[in-house]
Amino acid sequence: MPGTHAILGASSAERWLNCTPSAQLTADMPDTGSEYAAEGTLAHKIGELKLRKRFVTGIGPKKFNAEMDKLKADPLYSPEMDSTTDEYLDAVNEIAMALPEHPYVALEQQVDFSDWVPGGFGTADCIVIGGGILHVIDYKHGKGVPVPAESNVQLMLYCLGAYVRYGLFYDVKTIRWTIVQPRNGGVSEAQELTVEALLAWAENYVRPRAKMAAEGTGEYSPGEWCRFCKVKATCRARSDYNLSLEDFHAAPPALLFPEELGAILFRATDLKKWLSDIEVFVLSALLDGEEIPGWKAVEGRAVRTWTDQDAAFKAAMEAGTPEEMLYERRPVTLAALEKIMGKKNFQVLNAFVHIPPGKPTLAPETDKRPPVTTRPTAEQDFTAEQ
Repeated sequence: MPGTHAILGASSAERWLNCTPSAQLTADMPDTGSEYAAEGTLAHKIGELKLRKRFVTGIGPKKFNAEMDKLKADPLYSPEMDSTTDEYLDAVNEIAMALPEHPYVALEQQVDFSDWVPGGFGTADCIVIGGGILHVIDYKHGKGVPVPAESNVQLMLYCLGAYVRYGLFYDVKTIRWTIVQPRNGGVSEAQELTVEALLAWAENYVRPRAKMAAEGTGEYSPGEWCRFCKVKATCRARSDYNLSLEDFHAAPPALLFPEELGAILFRATDLKKWLSDIEVFVLSALLDGEEIPGWKAVEGRAVRTWTDQDAAFKAAMEAGTPEEMLYERRPVTLAALEKIMGKKNFQVLNAFVHIPPGKPTLAPETDKRPPVTTRPTAEQDFTAEQ
């Protein structure tokens, strides 16, 4: 099928594996870039350069510094990228050093898994092979939503493609994959798989669903994977799912049961995301001149700014305002200072940092954090009675 290689990529695999017809539905829709994506691309290039200096021959200090200067000249560069990519380098180095033999390391390697996914390929950030282990490491620069490594289909497909590429040259027995996300959770490692288990997953789960995705067949299935879908605001299946909240109103008792509250909360969580997606879509359509019955785009609250702050302050002083009243001196926040110093240098201040318990917040049962409660324990009750 023409163009399938761009439709069934590893980065969108969670969506097309769960909602198979969405792949063809969105195939001809344009991709929209963002400044965040461009920042991520730059950070990846910096990380790749550092790994090449460490693991690949032929990059001396002079060439490394020259290449790094070019990357740092990018307007999107920030000093934080140095510390986050250092964490990426440290994570890969630790993985490589733990192997029983000197490993083979490949960077930004294109891998092909088209034996199971029509036209399927992707680019693995880092592949480390040694001691019968094939390890794929993925760097993610974003700080919006943590990306867990466990059951991560993007990384599993990268592992599959890496095994296809290197399995004939190395005696690989074990497959591992890790996500390094310094700005959002640090390092996440998945449970390792045998080669046989990975191939069974590809054959029994990926192949049939990839076939449906390539053909545009199967059922539309809304879920977490809608987040990056191009039709997340206008998808009818997602609308039907969210508007079915009314199903919960028919419980005979006057009060809802706990299991009903849990189910409603899950549904309402996506309902809020869906509403936000629709608002963004409708505003964009109105600004483009389209008509959405009942709605229009208007100017929001304006924020006043100086046209020339220095001239304004000079005029204020001439009007009798003391200069010291025009400026505030206050300490930077803990987070801002860590960004200025970098995480490694900031460690000298750890003795002055207090981390109180976090404010209780809702999370699904699958969240790895332990549950908290304000109910006294049996020991506390006993002590209180004494």
